[in-house]
Amino acid sequence: MKRFVVTTSHKPKREQVVLARRIADELNCRYVSRRRLSDIKDEIDFYYVVEKERVVLRFGNEVLFFHPSMAKVRYINIKKGMGDHLIEALKLEGNELILDATFGLGSEAILMANFLKDGKVVGLEASKHIYTIVKYGFKFYKPKEKWITKALKKIEILNEDFKSFIRKSKDKSFDIVYCDPMFENPIYESDSMNPLRPFAVYDTVDEEDVEEMLRVARKRIVLKSRVGDGLFERIKVDEIIGGKRLIMYGVIEVKG
Repeated sequence: MKRFVVTTSHKPKREQVVLARRIADELNCRYVSRRRLSDIKDEIDFYYVVEKERVVLRFGNEVLFFHPSMAKVRYINIKKGMGDHLIEALKLEGNELILDATFGLGSEAILMANFLKDGKVVGLEASKHIYTIVKYGFKFYKPKEKWITKALKKIEILNEDFKSFIRKSKDKSFDIVYCDPMFENPIYESDSMNPLRPFAVYDTVDEEDVEEMLRVARKRIVLKSRVGDGLFERIKVDEIIGGKRLIMYGVIEVKG
């Protein structure tokens, strides 16, 4: 899906039009006024809409937009004493610089950032479309929860793919590297993930990537996988956390 434009909601305010034109420039595509959108729908695969309080991407019957829904659920579960396998695997002290190599919509980065009193998360998103939605999502989203407001301020997002980024990064430039590649056997019933799939970059993780991650990390790397995927058959890890149901995290400690 390559043909797209940027438009606004109906009866837009001036600032919506200004932002829509700016996004169109950033993405090197056309800005189309909303009243003309129906005239070109057969010519495009999807389109961005600058609404009054958010930016969304529409295609078919699906809508892609930023919302920290799963971060909220997991935070509540942690507060109830249920724990979280990702947070357990990260072994955070609170002052870490974390590289989230596969940012997606950022729910796990938000959860991680909440546990960083003095730390920071740098998130990489290779898809320019997912990156754009999250970038403006962070700007527009007004959380009711103070912990989300604080967490968002500790996150920096870059539109880069992790394979090239880690190879140009200096030795031990991050405390922890976290990587959550798209599953080999995805759960298509997952409503929150389905709108993201057509725009995701499906890079796998190989042994050379892991070697580079270990070079870049000071403490450890954490890889996410699903029961039934072959990631931990290809990559040897020191410890697997979770996995009794669907999701598991493999931890590799930096030696020496």
